[in-house]
Amino acid sequence: MSKVKCAIIGSGNIGTDLMIKIMRTSKNLEMGAMVGIDPASDGLARAARLRVPVTHEGIEGLLRMPEYRDIRVVFDATSAKAHISNNALLQQDGKKVIDLTPAAIGPFTIPVINGDANIDEPNVNMVTCGGQATIPMVYAVKRASTRVVYGEIVASISSKSAGPGTRANIDEFTETTSKAIEVLGGAERGKAIIILNPAEPPLIMRDTVFTLSQGGDRGEIEESILKMEQAVRAYVPGYRLKQKVQFEVIGDNAPIRIPGIGLVSGLKTTILLEVEGAAHYLPAYAGNLDIMTSAALVSADHWAAKALTREAA
Repeated sequence: MSKVKCAIIGSGNIGTDLMIKIMRTSKNLEMGAMVGIDPASDGLARAARLRVPVTHEGIEGLLRMPEYRDIRVVFDATSAKAHISNNALLQQDGKKVIDLTPAAIGPFTIPVINGDANIDEPNVNMVTCGGQATIPMVYAVKRASTRVVYGEIVASISSKSAGPGTRANIDEFTETTSKAIEVLGGAERGKAIIILNPAEPPLIMRDTVFTLSQGGDRGEIEESILKMEQAVRAYVPGYRLKQKVQFEVIGDNAPIRIPGIGLVSGLKTTILLEVEGAAHYLPAYAGNLDIMTSAALVSADHWAAKALTREAA
């Protein structure tokens, strides 16, 4: 069966890892171009060795490539600022755009929450690496509760796995992730914190999720969390709970003050996660890259499968 041709803009850590995933594991996509701005980048050199057409002239170079006409899906792994102009040009040509930056032009998309609902959107935003890892757990608490008043996530990643794009977008990371905790996770207020840990040897990605909820049973919440762990693991094998889910009752006699909401009591749930990467390009400690590229690939692969089925009918 034929496959849908795709291009990746951004030849850094995320783009290169995604390229290798597509070539090794995708059922419905094949590489049509790798785009960068540094002619000496390892990503472009690796793509060229794999016989993928390359350009170091950015989006303008892609538009001039003869292969561009046949490309139907474009992954943007640059920066939030660059994505705004990139997307405008790509939409003019009717390309399906998968946004791996925090630009959030299109709807937030996390495969296990709303992947199918957004499948035909012209631009979908993959939130952030921390969001892909943690927001499913906020959602898991929400679907087993009446109300999630607050959701907070702390994403800790190795400094070595954070490239220049990530470092330039720290503010966008926290703002986008916080908003997605509310929009997708279902929390009334969300907060996100990212930590770049310079420890040697590099530490694996670790995430902590805190929620304050009401109207839920502990057993049902824990069961929902375990089911969500399995759902994410289906496309990120290294995703796992690090410890048993922890609960703490916040009584009416000692409520917590949530900014913008006020004093609230309820059930505090603490979820401790670990994300080990598949080591397709970077070492296994870079689970933050792996979950982002895996989520983007799943989303694009599902869209490509649907497109191919429609055309074959």
